[in-house]
Amino acid sequence: MAKLPRIEGCLTALVTPFSGGKVDFPTLAKLVDWQIENGVDGIVSVGTTGESATLDVDEHVAVISATVKAARGRVPVVAGAGGNATAEALTLTKASEEAGADALLHVTPYYNRPSQEGLYRHFEAIARSTKLPIILYNVPTRTACDMLTDTVVRLADFDNIIGIKDATGNLVRASELVAKCGDRITVLSGDDGTAFPLYAVGARGVISVVSNVAPRDMSDMWDAAKAGDWERARRLHFKLRVMSQMLFAEPSPAPTKAALSLLGRCSTDVRLPLVPASEKLTTELRAALEGLA
Repeated sequence: MAKLPRIEGCLTALVTPFSGGKVDFPTLAKLVDWQIENGVDGIVSVGTTGESATLDVDEHVAVISATVKAARGRVPVVAGAGGNATAEALTLTKASEEAGADALLHVTPYYNRPSQEGLYRHFEAIARSTKLPIILYNVPTRTACDMLTDTVVRLADFDNIIGIKDATGNLVRASELVAKCGDRITVLSGDDGTAFPLYAVGARGVISVVSNVAPRDMSDMWDAAKAGDWERARRLHFKLRVMSQMLFAEPSPAPTKAALSLLGRCSTDVRLPLVPASEKLTTELRAALEGLA
């Protein structure tokens, strides 16, 4: 079986909007339209930024389904389907398939801290259970679990494991990934601040939080890098630098929803244990957004 086509470019890790404590599906559809109209190359539904940790399974699947419906095939929809129990990840994988997702994002199992062999077998089971393309997701600061490069190299042998979202923030590690398996899978930046540097060493895109509020600029930065216009890409990197830091100044995605609220795009509502962004940060975000205009 041939390797499945890759997914690259600027993919937005989309927020899940709430109203009155419930998922706001009309606003979700509007956010998807706005993202696509501003040039993003894909939507990641119910990832970390989509508050996957506080959605129940029915909500999780409903959000994926609604995102697929809103996208209308214009860009791929990548469904967050990870879990720290392999059985749960398999269930979410099947449900994401049925919801119409084009690909899957699978995070390393969190909290239980499996070994590298455990990680390999976890992702092996997922890869064998589905025909959908899979993007691995390594974010050790959140999961307390770091998938080492040699494990990724082993997993790259599966035809439907097509990429990895590298959110280590470590440029040396990302370079190692590109060098060892970048010819077989797509390395994507998982941190907006490292997107431009990772493009320079061969990464083929970003799964972005900043593109929630600045989709055109983030998309243009990738397009410029892909075209070899490094000066333009560099200018956009520095233009977005402050916003990249501010959206993580308090627990994500509260700052992102605060910024979107200032833009009139969605409410600031998040679910406990998260709380809305502070007044101080919201004031700073307002000024930063004015600077991006």
